[in-house]
Amino acid sequence: MEFKDLGLSEPVLRAIEESGYKNPTPIQEQAIPAIQMCRDVLGLAQTGTGKTGAFTMPMIDILAGGRAKARMPRSLILSPTRELAMQTADNFDKYGKYHPLTKALIVGGTSMDEQITNLDRGVDVLIATPGRLLDLFGRGKILLADIKILVIDEADRMMDMGFIPDLEKIVSILPPIRQTLFFSATMPPEIKRLADKFLSNPKTISVSAPSSTSANVEQYVVPVPHFRQKQSAFFKLFEQEEVKNAFVFCNRKRDIEDVRKFMKSKGIKAAALHGDMEQSERTEALTAFKAGESQILVCSDVAARGLDVQAMSHVFNWDVPFHPEDYVHRIGRTGRAGLTGRAFTLCTPMDDKALRLIEKLIGKKIEVLELGLGKAPPPPPEKPRSEPVVRQKERHHNRHQKQDHRHRHVEPIESGEESNTGSFGDDIPSFLRR
Repeated sequence: MEFKDLGLSEPVLRAIEESGYKNPTPIQEQAIPAIQMCRDVLGLAQTGTGKTGAFTMPMIDILAGGRAKARMPRSLILSPTRELAMQTADNFDKYGKYHPLTKALIVGGTSMDEQITNLDRGVDVLIATPGRLLDLFGRGKILLADIKILVIDEADRMMDMGFIPDLEKIVSILPPIRQTLFFSATMPPEIKRLADKFLSNPKTISVSAPSSTSANVEQYVVPVPHFRQKQSAFFKLFEQEEVKNAFVFCNRKRDIEDVRKFMKSKGIKAAALHGDMEQSERTEALTAFKAGESQILVCSDVAARGLDVQAMSHVFNWDVPFHPEDYVHRIGRTGRAGLTGRAFTLCTPMDDKALRLIEKLIGKKIEVLELGLGKAPPPPPEKPRSEPVVRQKERHHNRHQKQDHRHRHVEPIESGEESNTGSFGDDIPSFLRR
C-alpha cells in the first residue's frame, strides 16, 4: 500500500513525497483511515514505527477547513518531554507545509511571554507538556473549550514521569465531545485504566508485541569486569565500528559530563543532553547533533523517547538501564525507517540482574560480545592512617586535670569563737549568738 491509497489530501501527499516517503508503516496504514473517520484510536506500537506521522498527517486534513480563535486552540497534543514536543511540531511543519495551519509550542524552560503572544493570535494545533499547559491555564492565558482533537503521545512515558494526575486534570477541563487519540509503546495496568477512562469505543491498533525490539537492530551485551574499564571498552567498540552518529545513554545525569569529557580527550566530537540543562542548551545540542556537528550525543533517558534522528547508526548503553522498558526505547533510536542499526550495552557483574529482566521483557537472549578486557583492575591502595593529634598519655593527663577541677579540695575552717558559720559576715546579730 502507498500513502495515496489512504485518502489523504493532495497537499499532504505532496509534502509526504517531498519528505522521501512512499509507503506507510503498519501503524500509519491502520491508524490514518480510523482517524479520518473521527474515531477514537488506541495505538500500541514499539518506538520508531511512525506513530507521530500516524496522527499528524490526518489531523492536518481534518483541521484544514476551520479557523482558530484567540486563546482557543482547536486541537491539543500532549507530550511528556520538550524534545518530543518539538519533534511533533517539526512533523506538522514537514507534512503541513502546503496548508495554512498555525501551531504553538508550549513547553517549560522557554519564554512564557512569547508563548502567550502566539496563543493570542489563535492556533489550530497546540503542542504542550502538561506542566506548562496547566500553568498557563491557571493564569487564565488559555481556554480549552474549543478542543476538537486530543492526542496523548507516549502515554507510558507520561506515567513514568509522574504526569498522570496532571493528565487527568487536563482531560477533565476539555469538552466531553471530542476525538481522542491515545498512543503508547507499552500497556501497563495504569495506562489501560486511563485508556478506558478517556476513550469512547476506540479502534485498537497493535502492530507489534508489547515491549518488543525492532528486528532491524542488532543487539550485543559487552561484559565489563569493572566499571573503571567502561572507557576502554567503549573506545575499543568505537574503533571497531563504523560509527556515523550515536546516542550514548547514562543512568545518572552527573556521569554525562564525565563521559563527554572522556570522549573529547579521545578526539571524539561529543555533546551532552539531560533534563537539568536549560532548554536553549538542550535545543542547541540536539540541533548540532542532527546537523552532524557532533558525532556522539551523551544523554539521559530524556532522549530515549520519540527523538528521531535520520540514519542513526549506533546506540551505546554506557549503563544498563534501571527499568527494562527503557532499554527498548533507548535502542529504538536506531534501526528506524527501514534502516539497520547496532546497539551495545556495557554490562558489569553488578548489572546481571537488570540484564536478566531486560531479556525476560523482550523475550530473547542478547548476544554476548567479548572484547578481551582482562581481569578487573586491583583496588586502589589504601591511604596510610595519620597519627592522632592528641597522644594517649596527654589525653589521660587532660582527663585527670578535668577531674581535679571538678572535685576541688576545700580546706575546712577551724572552729573557734570568732569563726563565722552563718551567711551574715562579721556583723552577726546579738540574738543569734550563743
